[in-house]
Amino acid sequence: MSPSDRGRTPASPAVGETRGRGATFGLPAATALVVGSVIGTGVFALPSALAPYGPIALVAFVLVTVGALALAVTFGKLSKRVPGSGGPFVYAREAFGDFAGFLTAWSYWITAWAGNAAIVVAWVGYVEVFVNKGHHTGTSIAIALAGLWLPAVVNLAGVRSIGAVQVVTTVLKFLPLAFMATAGLLFVKSGDFGAFNASGGSALGAVSAAGAIALFSYIGLETASVAAGRVREPKRNVPRATVYGTLACAAIYLLGTLAVFGTVPHGQLASSTAPFTDAMNNIAGGHWAGNLVAAAAVVSGLGALNGWTLICAEMPMAAARDGLFPAAFARTRGRGEIPAFGIVSATVLASLLTVVSYTRFTRVFTEIVLLSVLTAVIPYLLSAAAQLYWLTQRGREELDRRRLARDTTVTVLALAFSYWSIQGSGYQTVYYGLFTILLGIPVYVRLKRPHTRPAAGSPTGTDAPPVAIGTAHPDGGLPKAARTGRTVGLPTILRRAVFPRHQH
Repeated sequence: MSPSDRGRTPASPAVGETRGRGATFGLPAATALVVGSVIGTGVFALPSALAPYGPIALVAFVLVTVGALALAVTFGKLSKRVPGSGGPFVYAREAFGDFAGFLTAWSYWITAWAGNAAIVVAWVGYVEVFVNKGHHTGTSIAIALAGLWLPAVVNLAGVRSIGAVQVVTTVLKFLPLAFMATAGLLFVKSGDFGAFNASGGSALGAVSAAGAIALFSYIGLETASVAAGRVREPKRNVPRATVYGTLACAAIYLLGTLAVFGTVPHGQLASSTAPFTDAMNNIAGGHWAGNLVAAAAVVSGLGALNGWTLICAEMPMAAARDGLFPAAFARTRGRGEIPAFGIVSATVLASLLTVVSYTRFTRVFTEIVLLSVLTAVIPYLLSAAAQLYWLTQRGREELDRRRLARDTTVTVLALAFSYWSIQGSGYQTVYYGLFTILLGIPVYVRLKRPHTRPAAGSPTGTDAPPVAIGTAHPDGGLPKAARTGRTVGLPTILRRAVFPRHQH
């Protein structure tokens, strides 16, 4: 499809309705997609990363969890309002125009493949509990590339394979994590926690720093909305899968991290490279239990890579079909319409980034993780802003006063959480992240050039007027402000949410 095919609504097949695509994700598979994408290998290293701050990090984790749940509810509401695949991309585009939609898709695409590079590097560490114990760089790179390309092959095989793999990997990795989050609490010793604030700084500073680390654990909660076009009964199942999946991850994270903090002495935990393995060894004695956890981490990483490989292609495909991403990403293969180019290109980029990370591991890997967080927060922020925009424009007409107040409160919380997450990423990350995001502007300029394309009933594709940034699509499905091209600033949106005017 040519980039000049613009102006479609998200209800159209171009944005991800299931016409001819054989949607095969039910509620269990969609929930597993969320859990599998959120719980990767990061949860197995999280307690060590939080240990320098002491148990006060659990306070940060609770705050991040509240923000993540607010985002989950917001995405659930948005998926009902704007159905179809694409998730944050279609929400931002429908509310704020093409440029906002492009920046969202561009940022999220970077998050997806860069995040895969971060996941696979951490995943290799657990694989090497069993093989390549000497950590030879060449072998590590080979293992990492296998970890990236195996999920790519599964995704290229079709959506049915993706759903089946996602359910299996989610169940297998949940077993040891659920054990730590339940039975592990019985072995907690108060003396292992250490000082409540071990950072040596202020409590507020410790909470902010720990929150920035904890945020990486929840990236992926929106995956069901991104792949909504492949979910059966999306208006019913996508919101439920998003909330259920986030709740399950929150329970595992909070209780599991608490158990590890209380079963591994604080001094040992801060230097541990496999904290869940150390906790299981302390509980059961010997090394067999720790090896089981390492195996679970391997399965967990494969599940996360499987889900994110699909997401790497879904949002760019939706954007490309609306003329807001290079047209190659709209190409599909086979009866299942598999976005092969998106899958392969993202895996190639993740492979290159992985090879680089093994040559300069410490600095590059850390920057990859933080960059993934920042580029993920931009789509979150724009999605929350889109929901708030719709509430201020249509809320009084569509909702009673109680539901409007509830939805507005949740959305403002999600928006504030997104801003806090950007602040917690650090100045250097914001600098490099903004630079990376702005690299997409020349791509957007190229996409918006006039195109001539023969079309049925029209000599060229230029007969239809171009869709201006910030204007609605021809069906008039957007609020009045968007249809008239007026720019609505965030302060105005917030003011209208708090002091809504009576609409006649």
